Amino acid sequence: MKIVRTGSAAWSGGIKDGKGSISTESGALQTYPYGFASRFEGQPGSNPEELIGAAHAACFTMALSLVLGEAGLRADQMDTSAKITLEQVDGGYAITASHLTLKARIPGADQETFEKLAAGAKANCPVSKLLNAEITLDAALVE
Repeated sequence: MKIVRTGSAAWSGGIKDGKGSISTESGALQTYPYGFASRFEGQPGSNPEELIGAAHAACFTMALSLVLGEAGLRADQMDTSAKITLEQVDGGYAITASHLTLKARIPGADQETFEKLAAGAKANCPVSKLLNAEITLDAALVE
């Protein structure tokens, strides 16, 4: 099975004075604003790092739900956040870390089993794998 989902961005202007918008195929985001100020200066609007954080937290939590079920467990509640670190390295910027924080209520789970299952979900969720994946690009200049 192969699933393809689409996210898109539009941008006009320069890096500091330009404006952009982010959209998702599902419509969850529809031309939502982003720009230099929202990414680097803490101004209102979105940024790629918080979107990656939300995706990583969501993917990990779903992966953990899967492995819990395989172990005969079911969560009453799981709350996950992902802190994405963007920092300047080698004259540019790079995402250097994603730190997942999970708080879970899972009846019948002991600490050792929980930690083992959570570590497996962290290693095997598709977004965790993406963060270490080869990135390819098709670029076209249009008029």
